[in-house]
Amino acid sequence: MPRRYQASILIVVVALTGAIRLNARLPASIADRIDSIAAKALIDAGTPSASIAVVKDGKIAYVKAYGNARLDPNTPARTDMRYPVGSVSKQFMACALLLLQQDGKLSLDDPVSRFLPSLTRAHDITIRELLSHTSGYQDYYPLDYVAPFMQQAVTTDAILERWAKKPLDFEPGTRWQYSNTNYVVAGRIVEIVSGMPAFSFLQSRILRPLGMESAIDLDAEPLSDSDAAGYTRFALGPIRPVAPEAKGWLFAAGELAMTAHDLALWDQSLLDGRLLGTSALNEMITPARLKNGTTTNYGLGQAISESADHPKLEHGGAVSGFVSDNVVWLGQGAAVAVVTNLDGSSAAHSIASQIGPLLIAEKQDPQAAQQLEQARRLFSDLQEGKIDRSVLTSDADAYFTPQVLADAAASLKPLGAPQSFEQTTSGLRGGMTYRRFRVQFASGKSVVVSTFSVDDGKFAQYLIE
Repeated sequence: MPRRYQASILIVVVALTGAIRLNARLPASIADRIDSIAAKALIDAGTPSASIAVVKDGKIAYVKAYGNARLDPNTPARTDMRYPVGSVSKQFMACALLLLQQDGKLSLDDPVSRFLPSLTRAHDITIRELLSHTSGYQDYYPLDYVAPFMQQAVTTDAILERWAKKPLDFEPGTRWQYSNTNYVVAGRIVEIVSGMPAFSFLQSRILRPLGMESAIDLDAEPLSDSDAAGYTRFALGPIRPVAPEAKGWLFAAGELAMTAHDLALWDQSLLDGRLLGTSALNEMITPARLKNGTTTNYGLGQAISESADHPKLEHGGAVSGFVSDNVVWLGQGAAVAVVTNLDGSSAAHSIASQIGPLLIAEKQDPQAAQQLEQARRLFSDLQEGKIDRSVLTSDADAYFTPQVLADAAASLKPLGAPQSFEQTTSGLRGGMTYRRFRVQFASGKSVVVSTFSVDDGKFAQYLIE
């Protein structure tokens, strides 16, 4: 392998393409910060290139590519280059089934046996359990590299015959376990119900209506020389070209490739409800519940969490030579799509997670500074065996008995003055604001202070752990 591959990572990040001209634009300060984030992430992860699209206030506001999409010869990444998005494809397949449900052609609670009766326990597994990874079907692609058997072409039926007709890994609905096999089954159901190839259905109902002209099916149309190339490395060794999975292995679970811009068009549709009605979108973003009542953090093709009191949707993707990350903040009008071209790279997630706080309006805590100062002052008082009862509710006042104050002084004073006193967590509970503070001392010891405060700022709780 030419030595230039090893050196290229150090210089590619200066090759930034011009951003696509857009009607909506980010403030220059945010755009500059994104450029810095992307450049550093590529260096830190040793990744050749990234392409990024940012949605702000419901509009695509920034699209830019960074680094070299190809290394022999060095070819700067461009925003019109396609990258595989890997398992981000799953949310498109989930959408396809939700659309078929909207059409009245199936229900997500239908058993798999209605369409594929020969699969293991097909009568006991629903489409919803496929899409939420709670079916029990074993994953056919758990490895993070292309095993020898995946270098040979395969049919969808062959995947189902080998992996969806073996005993389940667990009873349906009792566990969450990521499995690409689930989406191969789901893709076949789309074909059976729609009467067309799965990708054709995606084109007709999702991709073309949203203007996603760059999207291709990697099983039918491999990346061209004008698209990004995929790379791999072992440990800290040199970056080397890597072969893709053979035809058939990405069906319905990771088959899509597109530009970051077009992935952002999909994100826009989730924000404005262009394709899915309110009921269908709610189904997509509702975390699956297991039979024992436990809630997972995964909906239908989407990992679900909360950000600033709104749902945050995220899914990563990885196929041979490429890693992606796609994040949508519902109710915030924001999204970030990142695609990169190195196996196992952390760059995509790193970039997306750092851009997010630049876009969304986090809920402000107007009492944060005052509470921090009061918490710090109370801690110093407790080291001396005293407390300012004027900042306590009646319950907290009763808690601090002479014995509690004596124990506080005996155990805390030897620690000395805190080196740092920082808030680490806040939230709402029981009509009060909950905060945690980390207190660090020169000795290396630390304690945690947990507080509850009421509307007037008084402490209903001040505990030291």
